[in-house]
Amino acid sequence: MSRVCELTGKKAMVGNNVSHAMNKTKRKFNVNLVKKRFYLPEEDRWITLKVSTKALKNINKKGITAVVKEAREKGYLKK
Repeated sequence: MSRVCELTGKKAMVGNNVSHAMNKTKRKFNVNLVKKRFYLPEEDRWITLKVSTKALKNINKKGITAVVKEAREKGYLKK
């Protein structure tokens, strides 16, 4: 499975390592992903998602139901 957040769609970015001599080499900035289980009371079931830590903060703020609804509307998450 790829390193993509299932709720926000965040994925790795590409950038440069820059040395003191200003030499540049390519590098990857990976997303901080966590595999986590959530309970959806409306559907009366548990789901396991690979989410970024920013998505976890959104879940704590808005609630899992609202965040999952937004992700389904954007097409990041299937039913």
